[in-house]
Amino acid sequence: MEGRFKLEIVNNTKIFKKNGKEFIALRDVTLQIPEGRFVSIIGPSGCGKSTLFNIIAGLIKPTMGQVLLDEKNIIGENGHVGYMLQKDLLLPWRTILENVILGLEVKGYKKSESEAKALPLMHKYGLKGFEKHYPRELSGGMKQRAALLRTVLYDSDIILLDEPFGALDAQTRLVMQNWLLQIWTDLKKTVLFVTHDIDEAIYLSDDIYVLSPRPGRLKTKVTVNLPRHRSEETMASKEFVELKQLLLNLLKDEENDSKIV
Repeated sequence: MEGRFKLEIVNNTKIFKKNGKEFIALRDVTLQIPEGRFVSIIGPSGCGKSTLFNIIAGLIKPTMGQVLLDEKNIIGENGHVGYMLQKDLLLPWRTILENVILGLEVKGYKKSESEAKALPLMHKYGLKGFEKHYPRELSGGMKQRAALLRTVLYDSDIILLDEPFGALDAQTRLVMQNWLLQIWTDLKKTVLFVTHDIDEAIYLSDDIYVLSPRPGRLKTKVTVNLPRHRSEETMASKEFVELKQLLLNLLKDEENDSKIV
């Protein structure tokens, strides 16, 4: 259906060459993401999840395939999506406010304009009072809040999050997951989220794409039909446990297949 998808990754294959040899990171991957969905991508280490994100962000080009944003091919073009890695990458010599507005400054906004956009979000989403602090003065969770707000303020409809909570302890991670869901609900962004944590993928997502071991292929797409608003009780529900077992089985099957090959 024309206009149905905000983002389409169409038949993407990526082949790298090193020392005269080729290896395939991704093979014929297609994802179709409707606007406003929260989509997670899971799979074993080395299956090409980060490669896929780098292609979507325009940092590398696929060997074959297209990336369509609002039906326009954006292969090799950057600046269309917000992109946050696991490490917060905050600049230690800039205050938290100065870090949060960095993307806007890169886009050419004046500092006063950037701060006017950033401060309301900082105050609403838990960073009020930390504007003049430096990254070394914040906890891991607070630094991730700043990094994610910087990504949100880049003002893209699509946000790529590559394991942003992977280094956090379990309690802080749950707090950050709920915090992220609140931002997503409020701002209505389209989110693509890479994680190794199946619980996290289920808890956050509308849809989950499962990739195979390298070369990464799309094994299946699983829709999460758990009601929102989600809470800790959601994780104890029968539906959650059954969905987790399904995903574990899918990943286990792929692991066994790779050993046979």
